[in-house]
This record gives sequence, C-alpha cells and structure tokens, in this order.
Amino acid sequence: MWTDIDGFHNNDPRFVPDTHAISNLSFDEAAELAYFGAKILHPQTVMPVRDSDIPVRLKDTNAPTSHGTLITNEIHGEGIKAIAAKDGITAIKIKSARMLLAHGFLKKVFEIFEKYDTSIDMITTSEIAISLTIDDTKNLLEITAELEKFSTVDVDSFRTIVCLVGNHIVYHPDTPKLFQILQDVNVRMISYGGSSNNISLLINTSDKIETLRKLNRYVFDLVPA
Repeated sequence: MWTDIDGFHNNDPRFVPDTHAISNLSFDEAAELAYFGAKILHPQTVMPVRDSDIPVRLKDTNAPTSHGTLITNEIHGEGIKAIAAKDGITAIKIKSARMLLAHGFLKKVFEIFEKYDTSIDMITTSEIAISLTIDDTKNLLEITAELEKFSTVDVDSFRTIVCLVGNHIVYHPDTPKLFQILQDVNVRMISYGGSSNNISLLINTSDKIETLRKLNRYVFDLVPA
C-alpha cells in the first residue's frame, strides 16, 4: 500500500517531533491503531487480509526503498509500540437512581445505543453510575432523552481518546509507570485490561498535544517527562 508516509509511526507526527516508522506490527496492533486515530489504514481493511493471512506492507511513494511497516499475523516483541489519538469524542455519564447492577439496568442502557446504531468506544462502571464514550452524536438528543427516563445523564463534549498499543502491554512490567507522568493531565477515564493490546485514556481535547508529547518522551526516549 503506497502512501505519503513511511508506514505507521510510533506517535502522531503532526503534533509530536522525532517520531519514527514501526518496522513490524501484528494485524491486531494495526487494527487498534487504525481505529483509534492512525489515518494511514482504515480499520475495516484489516480483517479480510488477517483472515486470509495476507501480509500488508505500507510504503512511502517519496522513499520507495525504505522498509515501511510490515503487517502480518506474526508478533514482534512486547510492550508499547505506538500511541494514537482519536478526537471528536463525547463522554456520557449515566447515573441510576438505584444500584447500577440492579437487574436489567445495563441491558436497558445498551439497547438504547443499539436502537440508534451508535457504537461505544470506552466504558467504565461504579456502584451507581456507568460512563461511556461515543464518536457519533447524530442521535445524541434522542439517546439522552431515553436514558433520562430512568437515570440522570451528564454529557461532556470535546474529549479525546489517547490509545497506547502493543502486544500484551497490559502485562508489561513498565506499563504501570505510565500513569506517573500523567499527574498533570486530567484523565477522565481509563480502559485498562479490556484488550491485552490496548490501554486507552480519555482526556480533554485541549490536553491532547501535551499528553502525546509527555508519553512520547517517557515511553520512547526513556527520559523524565
């Protein structure tokens, strides 16, 4: 696949200096990056080639001899390989008048989003509330109106999901140290453990560039952020 960049980069080169191309990715890693902001590859193109075990190489038309990024079913190394960011995220907090785990509550919530064909990116729960994110708000008013029939709803816009991707990163010994550098960033939600290849942070969009640069310095340069 020929494009104008030499493969998947380890961070967004539009906002972070000194990024570099990743030589090898698994299909699962590439799918995570594509879904969470890396525009070089559409996420729906990954499944057919993965199922047929067809390698994909991303190459730069301006540097045809460069290695690019080779995407296969093989796994190369562990730990964090890349960081991506997805803008245009809306966070919805749904607070129940009763205990959250009362019979049927979660089912009612998910049925509303299914009714309006609205996918959920991240989700966390507490004793009496559920927080989730969406990137499609065309039916937000209708969804909110239905949720308010049995809960209190708060909506926050202008959010960004920052996604850290790599094979088995949730088990990598250095991964917990990431949260030490985010003390100055207002992290609204964390998705950690739902996928072994992905850790997602919900932040204010205004903090995106700072967060990407902090993570880049810490993860890839191994110097204090």
